[in-house]
Order: sequence, then structure tokens, then C-alpha cells
Amino acid sequence: MGFPSDIEIAQKNVMKHITKISSYLNINEDDIEMYGKYKAKLPLSLINNNNIEKSNLVLVTALTPTPAGEGKTTTSIGLTEGLNKIGKKATVVLREPSLGPVFGIKGGAAGGGYAQVVPMEDINLHFTGDFSAIEKANNLLAALIDNNIQNKNSTLNIDPRTIVWKRVMDMNDRALREIVIGLGGTGNGVPRQDGFNITPASEVMAILCMSESFSDLKTKLGNIFIGFSFDKKPIYARDLKAENAMAILLKDAIKPNLVQTLEGNPAIIHGGPFANIAQGTNSILATKMGLSLSEYVITEAGFGADLGAEKFLDIKCVSGGLKPKALVLVATIRALRHHGGATKEQYNDANLERVEKGFANLEKHIENCKKFGLNPVVAINAFPSDSDAEVKLIQEKCAKLNVKAVVAEGFAKGGDGMINLAKAVVTEVETGKNNFKPLYDWNLPIKEKIEKIAKEIYGADGVEYSKKALIDLRKIEALGMQSLPICMAKTQKSFSDNEALIGRPTGFMVNVREFEFAAGAGFIIPILGNMMRMPGLPAIPASEGMDIDDNGKISGLS
Repeated sequence: MGFPSDIEIAQKNVMKHITKISSYLNINEDDIEMYGKYKAKLPLSLINNNNIEKSNLVLVTALTPTPAGEGKTTTSIGLTEGLNKIGKKATVVLREPSLGPVFGIKGGAAGGGYAQVVPMEDINLHFTGDFSAIEKANNLLAALIDNNIQNKNSTLNIDPRTIVWKRVMDMNDRALREIVIGLGGTGNGVPRQDGFNITPASEVMAILCMSESFSDLKTKLGNIFIGFSFDKKPIYARDLKAENAMAILLKDAIKPNLVQTLEGNPAIIHGGPFANIAQGTNSILATKMGLSLSEYVITEAGFGADLGAEKFLDIKCVSGGLKPKALVLVATIRALRHHGGATKEQYNDANLERVEKGFANLEKHIENCKKFGLNPVVAINAFPSDSDAEVKLIQEKCAKLNVKAVVAEGFAKGGDGMINLAKAVVTEVETGKNNFKPLYDWNLPIKEKIEKIAKEIYGADGVEYSKKALIDLRKIEALGMQSLPICMAKTQKSFSDNEALIGRPTGFMVNVREFEFAAGAGFIIPILGNMMRMPGLPAIPASEGMDIDDNGKISGLS
């Protein structure tokens, strides 16, 4: 018998009623909004700023990942189990999975092995309907835009050629990237080029995750930039009086979701922006909710620390007034072999030389974490193919950098396999030496902010701008958005914007192809290379291996 699949482990788990989980957090049963027996919405009134100040926020990030990822979510969940086992009241706060990756190549995002959040199938599928609500709010604005263009009496005079707002759908569907709408005669609208993004790439998703109240949500929705009028005036969602109706569609989606881990500890899951094209972390409200109710909050930021963690620290923490007390940097020996030159077929082959060479990638991430005033704890996410010699090498190299490296066995052993990591994190928090500081001041000129990230975090020699990028930059400055933070859009496979440059590349320039901006969410997005906002399915999508029986039992979901 081999190791059971994630879904087999999840389905054998006996879940507690959600009222047991809320009770552990000292929430009155009448204060939660139940979605069946195992899911609930948490009202925003439970957020308590005094409790937030006393709680301990721990960010889980990773080295530059291989395509399969290195287990940040698994580590985050396992660490939460481990902390509760050593007597700390801990909650894990995560993003919601997108259906695109679930049915595509990456699979679900509810952890793995014996470090999962449940009900696993619900979380990976429609959950509490948040993504659907975001999709509807996004597409309502799209419909209002085209209706306004169709209306000959409109005073907005929108130039259809300048519209940047796209429709969204939470599925990988490459055929919808570039489309033409409004065909079929005058009654069907004005023909124009359009397209779809995947729902996690919607600015509505980013806004939901950056909002701190319902009124803040409405203001941010109103600030969404749509395009220009024929006389070159900027048009925003508020000009279409769209923000209130959009907010109505998000009235439940704004509330964080409460579920549980396999070991019956609390998990809050909310929002799901990708980290290569957006801020890559759960909502400010969910994080503050966790901090209000727990002694420790464990949260993760997508992809490597150069993407998710940088954005978490420079955008989310600054905007939300959050201050992490510790940072966990997840590494796998498989990824270190990859950065040392191993092919995909060689990832499971023990090789001390490749691990030593690949350590340069992890070392750069450690250096970057320290630039934020945070001394990381390295979690070596264990795989059966790891050799003792490779583990020892990493621990010795980390020790020379004054960093503790701990083997994390949450996948195979749940909380019992994470006690050592939990103790290391508590020690790091209790030293009180970590003093978070952002990398840059939002008020710096845009180019200076970009250069700081490129040089200090990526290790680039400098930044080059295309002609289009410079035109975009002038437009952003003309709209008065110079003091917004930077949300870089680049490949997650390298520190550089060239995914082939693995390890710790040097002697490269970062190339800004163009700019986008999220006036509502509140950040500027330099596009490095060809970033995809609507992925496609692989040749053999994960959906082909899925099934559901007559009793509604699902198989093949991971």
C-alpha cells in the first residue's frame, strides 16, 4: 500500500461541527453565519484592533519554486497544527483556490497529506461562492460599460478603443483571451475588441483583499479606472454609478470564511489573487480577523519570496498596518537540486553537489528577508528522496547565515511532524529581535521604487523600459498615481524576468514591457515579459482524472 492521496486522507477525516471551531476562538454561535455543518462566514464586527496588537503574525514564503510548488500551504497548515500541539492558540489564514488550476495542472490549494484544511472538496470547488460573487461584480461593470457606449444619450462619451476593463471567468480558457464582442447588428451593442481574464486576476479580487471595511470596499470599487472619453478625460467606475451595485454583489463575499484543519484547528480562508500578476495573499480583513481571535496567525504568500512575500510586506502590510513577527522560508531539496542544474527527471536523485550549487537561490532569499528586518526560519519540507547528507548540508549552510533550518514533516505526520518548526518559530518571535520595515517608501518616484525591487530583491543590474512602458508611465503620472506601491508582474520561475535563469542569476537587466495599474486596489503593475492573465489547460488536464459516484463521493481531486 502506497501513501494515500490527499482526497483519501481528507475523506477519512472526521470533521468537527463548525460551532466547535468557532467556540475554540471564543465566538458565540449566534455570531457566525453557517454554510452547512462545516463552513461559516465571520462578521467583520469580530475584528478587534486591541487584540491585533497583541497577536503574532507569521508569514510563510518559499525559495524560487519548481512548477509543482514547494509546499507553502502544507507547511502553513502543518505549522498551525504544531503550534496548537505545543499549547499556542494558532489559526491558519489562507487564500481560496481557483478552479482554473484545480482542473488544470497545479491541482487544489488546500494543503497536502496530513496537513490539509477541510472540507477539502468544498474549499477547492465553489466553497461559499466568493469567487462567483467577484466574477458577477466584475462582469456587471463590464455590462454597464457596454450599455453606456450603446446609449446615445450618455454624457460620458467613452472611447471604446481605450477601455481596459475585461470580463472574467474562473476557468483556464485560452480561447477567451482575445475576442470581439457586440457583433450581430445594432441591437447587440457596439463591436469592439475585448477579452477575459481568470477571476483571481480581476481587480475586484485585488480590491476585496485590500479593503478594510464595507465603505472602503465601495470607495475602491468606485476608483476602478475604465478608460478615457473621446476628449481624453479619465473614466472611473464611479462615473457609471457602478460601485454600490457591485458592492451589493459582494455583501457576503467580503466576510472571511471559517473552516478547520484535519486536526480540528481553526482555518480562515478568504480571497485568492495570484502572486505573479497580483498581490498573491489573502485579504487584509481575514488576516486581521485571525489576529483578533488567536495568539498566532500563520499565513502564506504565493510563489517565491521575491514575488508573494515582497508584495505581502511592501503592499499589504504597509496598507493594512500589519507587522509580521517571524517569517518561515520553505525549501525543498528537490528545488535545490533543480537550481543546481537537475532536470525534472533528476529531481528525486540525491546529489550533494547539485544541492550545494542550488543553495545560492535559498541564500539570496534569506538575504532578502533580512532586508525587511526579518530573520527567517528555514523549513525543509521533507520528501522521501531527501538524503541525510543533503539535509545536514543545508542546516550547516543556514547556520553560517545565523538562520535555523528545521526539517518539516507535516505532509507525512501532521502536527507531530511540525513541533520542532513550531518551537523554532516561537523562539524567533520571543527573541523580539525581528523589526519589520518595508523595502521602499511609497512616495518615492515610480522608477526608483521599481529599481529598488529589481536591484535589491532580484539582484538585477538595472531596469530597461520599452517605448510603450514609458508612454504608460507618463499616463500613470498624469493620472496622479505616483505614490502607489509597485506590484511586479513577472515569472515565478526565476529571480529575473527570464524563467530559464535558475539559481541566483547575476549580470542581467529587468525589462518592463508595459504598465497596468489598479487605481481601485491601489497599486501600479509593471509587466515584465509576457504575463498571462488567462491561462490555458495542459494537454492532459487534471479534470480527466476526476470522477464522482452515485453517492456524491469525489475522486481524483488533489
